[in-house]
Amino acid sequence: SELQLEIRTLVSGLNTLFEYLGVREECFAVGPLSRIIASDLANYSQAKTRRKTAQSKASVIFVDRTLDLTGAVGHHGDNLAEKIFSMLPKLPGHANDVMVSMVEFTALKTDDADCNIIAPGCLAQSADPAAKALWESLMNLKQKEAVMEVRRHLVEAASRENLPIKMSMGRVTPEQLTSFTQLFKKKFEALENHSGVLQIALATVQTLKHPQNAKWDNFLAFERLLMQNLGESALPGVLNQLLPIIKSHNNRTDDDYTPEDLLVLLVYIYSIAGEVNTGKELDEAEGKVKESLVHSISDEPELSALLQKITGCESSLDLTYQKVVVAVNKIFKTLRDITRARAQMKLFNSVYIPGSNTSQASYKPLLKQVMEEIYNPDRPDPVDIEHMSSGLTDLLKTGFSMFMKVSRPHPSDHPLLIIFVVGGVTVSEVKMVKDILSAHKPGAQIIVLSSTLLTPLSILELIFTTDHLQPDIGI
Repeated sequence: SELQLEIRTLVSGLNTLFEYLGVREECFAVGPLSRIIASDLANYSQAKTRRKTAQSKASVIFVDRTLDLTGAVGHHGDNLAEKIFSMLPKLPGHANDVMVSMVEFTALKTDDADCNIIAPGCLAQSADPAAKALWESLMNLKQKEAVMEVRRHLVEAASRENLPIKMSMGRVTPEQLTSFTQLFKKKFEALENHSGVLQIALATVQTLKHPQNAKWDNFLAFERLLMQNLGESALPGVLNQLLPIIKSHNNRTDDDYTPEDLLVLLVYIYSIAGEVNTGKELDEAEGKVKESLVHSISDEPELSALLQKITGCESSLDLTYQKVVVAVNKIFKTLRDITRARAQMKLFNSVYIPGSNTSQASYKPLLKQVMEEIYNPDRPDPVDIEHMSSGLTDLLKTGFSMFMKVSRPHPSDHPLLIIFVVGGVTVSEVKMVKDILSAHKPGAQIIVLSSTLLTPLSILELIFTTDHLQPDIGI
């Protein structure tokens, strides 16, 4: 099938990467799809040949994204790079890079943010060391520190070109950054010398001014509220809280939630809730949310790209009430499946920490739990991190370990840890994994790999509009 072919292609690509790195890997898996991929890699004939001559060792852990979708749709990451990826339009033909409007550096007078007369800028600046360093900062620093770093780079660039820059300390604003970038306008040599830094600076300004940026904090506050209420009133009570914010197009303001925003919140709620008690109360609560969502989508004057894929209609003119009902029912069937994603997990069966008299309820990312388990000083036998045998020797070792003191392979055995998140990873999660490793095992190295870089809207497309058994592999 297409899925098997895609897995084999991935395994082949990873084998080539490990050959380049010169490592002999032990394969581990967290989740059912990861188990299939890890087993395929462990028993891949070319990989077995490569391991015989590899000089260094590594642990490779595959983790299923579906075990924790809360991290993919949540707005808890205080990271500027994540916001840039989420808010700016995608660069055509690229999976991750974004389009940065360069109109500000031209004499063109237009209010059209998507003006396509001027070629867009982008984030990837491989030939510019200063821009690479700045982008690295945006990925690794908190937003407040990151925008200060953008200002510092602009000041340094302007100083090198002897441009009349007025230094000002204190809070960095989009207007201040714009005034710095405007110094380079019509200075063609200066523009060329610092184009990489200027493109990243413009991406920062456009993100901070984006209407969705103000909404980001609203999302965060509402997600926290829903999380607190989940412990008090369970899933039906939380769904009832959504009803007042589901509004049709004519009743919405810019601050209100669109149908896509509501889907993000629903995925957040169902993923963090985990296994739920099904019954009349949940059916009634879901029924009310379904009805409101159907009315909201039916009243959309124009369908977004996501809603077109979900409903199967290219235009709101083709949309019928019945088509929306079918689409919404399908969405809720998928949401119910999401609650069961961690059902087989013994240790990692929850990402929700209930509140108490002294603390609020909180979200504990699955990747954080996996990392803490790997570097647990007591080195317990990792229950949900399953080792994949690559031959008879490994199988015998695993079998004998039940009766004799034969040490099973452990993910923390080797100086290099490679984590592959199957289904996508966010910038905040990559930073979190690096920080945990620094705290637990400073000398170790880590490589975080994934199938895509996620934003809240991109995960909706992967969940609700993709045929998972027959993915589009471009053949």
